[in-house]
Amino acid sequence: MTTPTLRNPEEITDTVDWGEIPTMIEGHSHTSGVLLHKGPEGQSECGIWICTPGYWDCHVTRDEFCHFLQGRATYTRDDGEVIEITPGTVA
Repeated sequence: MTTPTLRNPEEITDTVDWGEIPTMIEGHSHTSGVLLHKGPEGQSECGIWICTPGYWDCHVTRDEFCHFLQGRATYTRDDGEVIEITPGTVA
């Protein structure tokens, strides 16, 4: 078995249209992406997620690891902590 390796992920163009964010507060964010790996019983997933600008309510319902390649985002936690995301951020 070989180890999966992803080179130049920002060059991936064969993404699937995942539609608009359903919890929009302002704007019309559209998402697309590709699922690269799904673990046994769906316990873990790995993929590429792309979205257009907007402001929405987001609740992460399970463990998540993100490496941001492009763009920027601001996350505001329920406790008021603000997390600024820029290219290269790992969260």
